[in-house]
Amino acid sequence: MLTIATQPPRMQLTSVTRGRVDRPMRILVYGTEGIGKSTFAAAAPAPIFLAPEDGTAELDVARFPQPRTWREVLDAIAELTTAPHEYRTLVIDTLDALEPLVWAHVVEQTGNPKIKTLGDIGFGKGPDAALDLWRVFMAALERLRNTRNMHVILIAHSWVKSFKNPEGDDFDRYELKLHPKAGGALREWCEAVLFARYETFTLKDEKTKRVKGFSNGARVIHTQRTAAWDGKNRYDLPETLPLEWAAFAEAATARKPVDAAVSRAHIEGLLEKADDALRTVVRDTVVKAGEDAAQLARIADRLAAKINLQNEGTP
Repeated sequence: MLTIATQPPRMQLTSVTRGRVDRPMRILVYGTEGIGKSTFAAAAPAPIFLAPEDGTAELDVARFPQPRTWREVLDAIAELTTAPHEYRTLVIDTLDALEPLVWAHVVEQTGNPKIKTLGDIGFGKGPDAALDLWRVFMAALERLRNTRNMHVILIAHSWVKSFKNPEGDDFDRYELKLHPKAGGALREWCEAVLFARYETFTLKDEKTKRVKGFSNGARVIHTQRTAAWDGKNRYDLPETLPLEWAAFAEAATARKPVDAAVSRAHIEGLLEKADDALRTVVRDTVVKAGEDAAQLARIADRLAAKINLQNEGTP
């Protein structure tokens, strides 16, 4: 009688593990043009660039030929996945230059010569088909990470768009220069979404009542979401860092948030702008957090975002 060997089920308590898992990073860096996003990525470990636009001509980096089709993009990722090499980081520069290749492939796949643009496919169907291709792209990048232990850095530009605020007046904010469906999926896939900008300050002229902006020239990345931009990270990073790979990598490796006492002082300062109900809720949450620096830092970030959102449009 033939006996068929069966594998034991994987989901057993004896298979449970604990602790952080050290994995290659998935990073999305976006911001205004020329601020230094490519330079930031060029300092990552042993990078190779896949650049649909010619933005790295002045950088001494390894790069694939500029892809002309969506298939060439996937071919480059497959080559890195299967061929022998010593690269440790793949940089996509930029996502918004890659998006037209996605759209062109969707149009081509219809096989209909009358369809020239994504909008010709039918209401909502074009962006949905494009999103399917972005999911294939993310799956290919995930295979690359798992197979070759490579970091992935996605670079994109930003633009200013109106935000439909369900809690009050609408306001403008920086967003990824991508279709919202694609941008949402890519932000969700990444472990860190970093917004790059020049550090900017405002000053109101007491005579004219006009507000003027000025910058000290410092280039920074923001690691948390605010009313003005998207951001996130799973590395307990400080809210703001210099736009330098070394500073980011050091903070990500340390996973050390701002000191608990500093976060508590920051929270108290923010609460001066809050109403009594919010003060009570936040202070109770702070007490429960105790000396957990990471939790206190998250409370401060959420409180700052909430207050910024409430103050949008306030004269």
